[in-house]
Amino acid sequence: MQLDRYDKHILALLQNNARLSNQELAEKIGLSPSPCLRRVKRLEESGLIDGYRAVLNARALGLKLMAFIHISMDRHTPERFENFESHVAGIAEVLECHLITGQEADYLLKVIVEDMDGFQRLLLEKITRIEGVSGVHSSFVMKSPVNSTAMPL
Repeated sequence: MQLDRYDKHILALLQNNARLSNQELAEKIGLSPSPCLRRVKRLEESGLIDGYRAVLNARALGLKLMAFIHISMDRHTPERFENFESHVAGIAEVLECHLITGQEADYLLKVIVEDMDGFQRLLLEKITRIEGVSGVHSSFVMKSPVNSTAMPL
């Protein structure tokens, strides 16, 4: 899909604040409400806008420990990977799961828990019990100077 300056402006504004009303969005990009709404609908239908979410404050929820976990698998088969991926998709503490290259690990997980006890429970009761997990190496986040969900346009 070819994006013009209006489309890019809409996407930039919605990435920053998805609660903008169509009227506010139209005013900010310099279009009337009807064509603005048509553009937003087209961006949604094309799949460029994947959804709308509220960004929650982890600390306010008592989730103070974020970690990245490198996971190694015992066998590199589609069945092993599918099994692992389906299991981690059901673990609420897993924020992201990536199949990676260039490391000794096969997967990189981004997880969030309340504290070290919560991390231990997650690791010992959930992640290491998944069939095929042969190695786990963890790194704990001390600070996140850049933390964005906005895509470069």
